[in-house]
Order: sequence, then C-alpha cells, then structure tokens
Amino acid sequence: MNIRISSWRGAVAALALAMGGLLLGSAAEATPGFARQTGMACLACHFQHYPTLNSFGRAFKATGYTMRGVQPVIEGDNLSMPADLNMTLVTKLRYQKSNGDGANTATNHGEIQWPDEAALLLGGRVGENVGFMLEHATFGEAAVGEDTDGDGIIEDGELGDGSFSLFNSFKVHFNLHDIGATRLSTVLFSTDAGGASYGFELLNTGAQRFMRPIEERSTMSASQYLGLGNGEATGLAFVLSNPGWFVNYSAWAPAFGNIEAPKFASYLRAALTPNLGGWDTGFGVQYFGGEYGARVDGTGILEKTEGWVLDAQAQGEMSGMPLGLYASYGTVPTKANNHFNSGAKDKKALGLMAELGVIPNKANVYLAYRNADNGAASNNQDNAITLGGSWMVYQNVKLELFHTAKSGNAYSPKPAGGDAITTLMIFAGF
Repeated sequence: MNIRISSWRGAVAALALAMGGLLLGSAAEATPGFARQTGMACLACHFQHYPTLNSFGRAFKATGYTMRGVQPVIEGDNLSMPADLNMTLVTKLRYQKSNGDGANTATNHGEIQWPDEAALLLGGRVGENVGFMLEHATFGEAAVGEDTDGDGIIEDGELGDGSFSLFNSFKVHFNLHDIGATRLSTVLFSTDAGGASYGFELLNTGAQRFMRPIEERSTMSASQYLGLGNGEATGLAFVLSNPGWFVNYSAWAPAFGNIEAPKFASYLRAALTPNLGGWDTGFGVQYFGGEYGARVDGTGILEKTEGWVLDAQAQGEMSGMPLGLYASYGTVPTKANNHFNSGAKDKKALGLMAELGVIPNKANVYLAYRNADNGAASNNQDNAITLGGSWMVYQNVKLELFHTAKSGNAYSPKPAGGDAITTLMIFAGF
C-alpha cells in the first residue's frame, strides 16, 4: 500500500512511530532462517551488514545452504533434514521524495510505500547434498483464469497470463561431487526479478539483483543499470566452486513460470576470490550470449541475449574501520531482438562504490557513482551520484537513508519525476 503525504513533517512523524517500535521492541532480535539453522549470528556470514557476503557467507551459499549447526536434524537412510522448517519474513518499508513537478508522480508529493517489499523466505538444508531457497510473496494480485473455449469452466491450460505467482523466486541446489576443495553442483532456478545470475552468484557487485550493499542498485552496479543482473529468468546452472574461484554456466530463458523454450540462451560467469594482503577480494566477468527460442505469433522469432560486465570488489579495514570497495563496467550491444537492448546505440555503464563502517558493524556511510550511456540516439548521458548511510538497529534490522542526484542530457529537460530523490527505508528480516 502506497500513501501520499504532502509534507516532510508528516513523513517523519509516520515513520518515527514505525521506527520507534523497532528500536524499543525485542521481537526484532529474532534471527532469520539461516541463523536459526546454523546457530550463528548474522555477521558470521555478512560483511558490515546483510545482504553483503563475507568469505564464510560465500562458503555457506556455495554449499547450497546445507551446513549443519545447533539445530536438531532428522536423520535416517537417505534422510538428513532440519527438524524445523526455517522461515524468514523480509520487509522493506520506505518513504521517498523526488524533486519533479509532475502532478501524477506520487513521489514528487512524498510517498510512504507500506510495504515496498514483503516476502516469506524459506530455505536451507533438504539433505546432506541438497538445499533450496524459496521467496513466497505475501501480497499481490494473482493472474485470473480465462475460459478460452467458452464452455463456462476454467480448466488446465486456461489459467490466464501467468503474470503473477506466489513463488517469486525458487531454486534447488544439488552438490554432485567434490574433487578436493572444488565442488561440482547444479542448480534449478526460476525467478521473477533475479536474472540469469540468480542460479549461483557470490560477489556483492550487483552481478545478481539481490546481492548488493545498498538499496539503490542502478547507481553502484553496471549489471543492474544495464538490466543484465535482474529480470525474469528460468534455467539450469552448472557450477564449479572453490574457496578461491567459481564458474557458473547457465542455460536459461528470460521468462518466469510456465514457458515455451525450444532453445535456451547462455550465461557464463567466472570469478577469482583471493585474499590479498588481508583483503577479501573478487574479480569477475559476466557474459551473456546466444538466443532464446520462443514462438511469437507463430513466427518462431529468436530473441538474442547479448552483453557483458567486468566487476571487482575488495573488503577489508582502514584505520580499524571496515571498508568495502565495489566496481563494475559493462556494455550491451544494440541489435535487433536483443533482449537487453534494441535501441539506437550500445548501452554502457560504469558503477563505483565505497562503504565505510564509521562504527564497525553498526553505522556505515557510502558513496556510489554511475557514468552511463542509455543507448538512445540523443539525450543518452545518464549519470548519477548516491550519498547515504545505514544504521544497524540489530544485526537483522537496518535503517538506511540516502539521496540520489542524476545528471546528463538524459535529464534535460528535467523529467516529470525529477532528477533527484531521497529515500528513508527500514529493511528487516525476522
């Protein structure tokens, strides 16, 4: 539910009540699902704050969430699963105010987004070598069935357009074989927003939509700005992972739910994750290629999926304060039927970000910068700067305040929605 308000004073008052409950209440101390499974604090897996992973978090994810902990396990022949189904309620509550003058743009007047996101996450160990993750929507409008044959009954095959599913994202991770420290895995996945990289990703550069340090993903990440690390995707990932590197090849289709896919596109991800002088680093490449085959009005048109990104990260300390550095650069060529760009010119983006923990694991400040070409024939320069900070009320409750200012001829003249926006957000997992 989104609510417009006409002044900052009203916004602050409304959000103060919500934040007061979080700051004073004790319910927020309950840890999310994986912490329940392992018996470990959130910061055991996360650098500074969630969802940013550290090296231990990468190892936990690379195993498909199968690591055991203090939680009782039911075991028998070909059986090894937690005694309880682990669940997390994730919520994002936001207030946004933009500087545009379009009468029909809600954020120009100040908008409370209550909630911006809300989902139940279920996941963890299924067996010794199998894990899963499910994002279950808690609100929305399901697709309405359609009686296409006119018999008055909605039957199988007459289920509407499938534009909404209570399963937002789902994957099952199978660990197939270990060769020393290297693991061969395969992951079945389908997502409404996570992109082809949803099957398997470990870096925090925004190569995958749900893995970035800050809320404003399109400023700090080339993958997110270009649309390569997000969107609908269904496929099968084949993964080799090691503490020092990982490779993911995915056969995928840019669609969600029931799909017709006589031919799949290709996604290749490779990254090194060495420790250099006490810094946890990552250097990677994403490559999208091939064509996705689907019948379009009976014509059999093939949709191309072409683009690439180079990215890097470094997580360590400076003067006793945790510091995260993130960079990415990519391009999407303009081609007919390219899923990512059918515009006049190639799309390009550079994303840079630094986040400093001024109070370690508690208070962070950050600066993100984007320099981009949106691929339009004119008004193509699309740059942005985001300045913000976050406060960890608890390890599982984060307050974030940030301001994004956009520049370049893409914003000349200034659009109805403005060229700057301020956001205050509560992000919590219970």
